[in-house]
Amino acid sequence: MAVQIAPSILSADFARLAAAAQSVEGAADWLHVDVMDYHFVPNLTLGRPVVEALHKATSLPLDCHLMIDDPDRWAVDYVEAGAKSVTIHAEAAHDVVGTARAIRSAGARAGLALKPATTFEAYRDVLGEFDMVLVMTVEPGFGGQAFMAEMMPKVAQARRFLRDSGSQLWIQVDGGVAADTIEECAKAGADMFVAGSAVFGAHDPAQAVQALRERAQVATPATPATPAAPA
Repeated sequence: MAVQIAPSILSADFARLAAAAQSVEGAADWLHVDVMDYHFVPNLTLGRPVVEALHKATSLPLDCHLMIDDPDRWAVDYVEAGAKSVTIHAEAAHDVVGTARAIRSAGARAGLALKPATTFEAYRDVLGEFDMVLVMTVEPGFGGQAFMAEMMPKVAQARRFLRDSGSQLWIQVDGGVAADTIEECAKAGADMFVAGSAVFGAHDPAQAVQALRERAQVATPATPATPAAPA
């Protein structure tokens, strides 16, 4: 699949979210929206009203990452608010399959996010219900954290699964993705990249998106590398 870049609005100026979203139109593929409830993660960010407002303010499709308790209850609400992709956390959902099916039935893509300590193997049997797997490359909750290179074997494991199963699953990475880390992610097998401060902390966010895309494209091998899994 072609490289996709999803700037994270979490790193934008919250007083100018519409302007921030519009600043990457024509350059980005998605707008990533982090929803946090101060329960699943120790931070409180955006909710459904802001997603609805962003949907009206930008032509970019919204990629909502639900870092919340009980995403089974709320996931479809975000589809109704305008999200084209809704990702739930494996660690928070009570019924990952049922929720994935509900998201898809409502008309959006369904994603499954894995925290750094959560193994890929634990959920590989349910991935046929999803359109994307998100490998977190930081602990979820706050932007601006240091990239966890030790997650690359998990990305490579996901890529091997796709290759062996013939799946069309997207592999997303989120956390610390920047000019000096995106190539490593691409080499491991990621094809959708969430970048926050690397985009909205730049003087020209659209140009920053393009620069990240070019780095990822150059680093994406015809057959992605498969780093050895940790012992």
